[in-house]
Amino acid sequence: MPMVETSAADVHPPYLYPDYKSTRLRAPSQPLVRVAPSPLEAVGPAFPRHSEADLTTWGTSTPLGERMVLVGRVLDEDGRPVRGALVEVWQANASGKYPHPVDDHDAPLDPNFLGKGQVLTDDEGRYRIVTVKPGAYPWQNHAFGWRPAHIHFSLFGHAYAQRLITQMFFPGDPLLAIDPIFQSVPEGARHLLVADLDLEQGIEGVALGYRWDMVLRGPRATPMGV
Repeated sequence: MPMVETSAADVHPPYLYPDYKSTRLRAPSQPLVRVAPSPLEAVGPAFPRHSEADLTTWGTSTPLGERMVLVGRVLDEDGRPVRGALVEVWQANASGKYPHPVDDHDAPLDPNFLGKGQVLTDDEGRYRIVTVKPGAYPWQNHAFGWRPAHIHFSLFGHAYAQRLITQMFFPGDPLLAIDPIFQSVPEGARHLLVADLDLEQGIEGVALGYRWDMVLRGPRATPMGV
């Protein structure tokens, strides 16, 4: 099948998507001002080599829930690996609860799961994270609304312009069809936010494996801002 060329407008969600109530307040009301490129955009930050890639070893025992391994690559717009990219993740626990004081969801906290981690990509742009599958949780964006299971990602490449904040979803989740955040992404790009089941990347008898690659810029970029 021939590759269909896309533009950034075909990939990223709009600033204003009325079904996602938060965008009504934060979307710009005036035309954007284009700023000339700055030399700082090509200067990369330096990150420590410390890794917290296994979110299941934070407590004194194994956290509750379905354990999983997530692997993938961080690529630039030309498909080249982005080496030494900082990959940060945060997520709810298996009950759909964040360890944050503003989370008022009536679900239990897990004392053995902090819900955050970070890792640097290797020379091939690869990352690997061990965690538990997050649970769905209710939110008040719309009546009977529940967020599908998802993991938040924050990435820094080797330049400040290579910045990405996004979310990863799971295949076959029926809540995707009613989630305004996921639905705000143009239809042809939504698959870019859904991981693939990859059993061989899991741990036999212990954890399921998933694969999810990210592209930082260009027409095939992973949708950001969701």
